[in-house]
Amino acid sequence: MPTFKVHLQPSDREFSVAADQTLLEAALAAGVTLPHACRDGACGTCKGRVIDGRIEQGPHAESALGAEEAARGYALLCCAHARSDLVLEVRVPSALEGIVARRLPARIERIERPAPDVAILALKLAAGEQLLFRAGQYVDFLLAGGERRSYSIASPPGATGPLEFHIRHQSGGLFTDTLFGCASPAIVERSIVRIEGPLGNFHLREDDDAPIVLLAGGTGFAPLKAIAETIFAKGLNIDGSVPGRRGGSVTLYWGARNRADLYLDALPRRWAAEHANFRYVPVLSAPGPQEAAATDAANCRTGFVHHAVMEDLPDLSAHRVYACGVPAMVEAARRDFTTQCGLRVENFHADAFVSRADLAAVRS
Repeated sequence: MPTFKVHLQPSDREFSVAADQTLLEAALAAGVTLPHACRDGACGTCKGRVIDGRIEQGPHAESALGAEEAARGYALLCCAHARSDLVLEVRVPSALEGIVARRLPARIERIERPAPDVAILALKLAAGEQLLFRAGQYVDFLLAGGERRSYSIASPPGATGPLEFHIRHQSGGLFTDTLFGCASPAIVERSIVRIEGPLGNFHLREDDDAPIVLLAGGTGFAPLKAIAETIFAKGLNIDGSVPGRRGGSVTLYWGARNRADLYLDALPRRWAAEHANFRYVPVLSAPGPQEAAATDAANCRTGFVHHAVMEDLPDLSAHRVYACGVPAMVEAARRDFTTQCGLRVENFHADAFVSRADLAAVRS
């Protein structure tokens, strides 16, 4: 099997890649953390430009890499294979240096059901093991037959205790049906699972003191919980207690269909009571008749969650936004915030869910 050299610009990093490896696989194996998210050609996060050399681009979504971009030399590194030595232009995030994905066994210490279709898993690693990650990253749960499912880490880095994950039941889901008792063998407390991580380029920029908007849809609250708790623990942005920081506001907008889908609503309400510069805005898109009448009393807004941001913050030019949820919500927010509210494109950070249907379309 031929092996090729890959040189990255402008970081001047190098690694080797076998012909049957994707460029992203080889980089991660070599400890070079390139931008990535879905790793299946559906999201476009891992895009880089081929300056010199030849690649073979694998199946991918047109929305992730269009024909015009490909003609200009861009490639999706998660599904591209080297066919010669390469020079690539791709940014290596400095904050993720030294963060290396590992495969680890873990025991399910606790399963909570804060809503009928949401489970909170607490995973305990083996004695002496520790997962080094940044707030916002995710892990893959490794399943039988080579299948894997991705879930964001909801606990902050360095926290004592188990790793936390928020998982919504998807009917027919290979993993979630067993977790919610709809298929055998059922996943229960003390079950052993295997995970790989941390993964992804979505993470808190700790060296920045811009005011922050956290934009969550459904269980997209999970990585934003990790980000918020990291901010609180380190004093970042929230109160100016860290020398050299101005301190600024952090606002969480959490969108859901109805009140039940705000499955940890009491937690951000407590944050708001404890931190003067933190604000929580719950937004319901499809409240029932009784809920609609009660939304004012519960301080809930109605409509699209990113529209609530635009109503409150028509000028986002000085802000940094972290968004997580379904692709339609994330992309609508990216488009409208950057074109109508002055948000700089580089200050919009997103982790969009990629559905099985999206991946099936890529692989078909």
